Amino acid sequence: MDSLNILGLIFVLVFFGLMIAASVVFRQREGRKLREIPAFTRLQRAIGLAVEAGSRLHISLGRGQLLSPQSAIGYVGLSILDRIARSTSISDRPPVATSGEGSLGILSQDTQQNAAKYLGVESDPMRGRITGLTPYSYAAGTLSFIQEEDIGANLLIGSFGNEVALITDAAERKGGMTLGGTDNLTGQAVLFATAQEPLIGEETYAGGAYLGAGPMHIASLYAQDILRWVLIGLIVIGAILKLFSVL
Repeated sequence: MDSLNILGLIFVLVFFGLMIAASVVFRQREGRKLREIPAFTRLQRAIGLAVEAGSRLHISLGRGQLLSPQSAIGYVGLSILDRIARSTSISDRPPVATSGEGSLGILSQDTQQNAAKYLGVESDPMRGRITGLTPYSYAAGTLSFIQEEDIGANLLIGSFGNEVALITDAAERKGGMTLGGTDNLTGQAVLFATAQEPLIGEETYAGGAYLGAGPMHIASLYAQDILRWVLIGLIVIGAILKLFSVL
């Protein structure tokens, strides 16, 4: 194992330790405040409106492979899918997830089945669909689904490239709200220009915390803030040492 892998492992262990510590410290505190992200506020409103109107929510999970660096954004999308599936349990039109990768599609079906089982309602495997295995076949299959269904809101959380522009265009034509976030820089640029509610940077990874997925999601935000201040401190200290020719 080279030094880079060792540093990466140390970083993961430190971050995990901070998450555990933050979850213990803040578990008993009431009224924990999170910075308002308008996109998630509007999403929660859209979920309620979709249930009342009998329209369907669409969650697109992208094409990130779960055994690759894109796995993080894939699991974020799955956790958000689980929360939305539970929140819309009383709707007669439950949400549908689309994806462009086999294992991600299987896990989206499993996630919705677990949510249905937890709520004691009937599950349908067609709620998790693989619409294509290449970027543009995935986009083409997804936009045809958007055009055919009565979609109240589209939530795009996953690994996307240029092809996401086709999906957001179809969603815009249908008139539903579009919220999008991705780990791909090209995809972020496209979503910033085309989505009604784009998520920038780490806002995408905060989705679980803002939708009430569990205390560990909130703890991860505190861990991120702690590491951010640590890095800022190290940069300032390094600059001061460099100024006085210590380094």
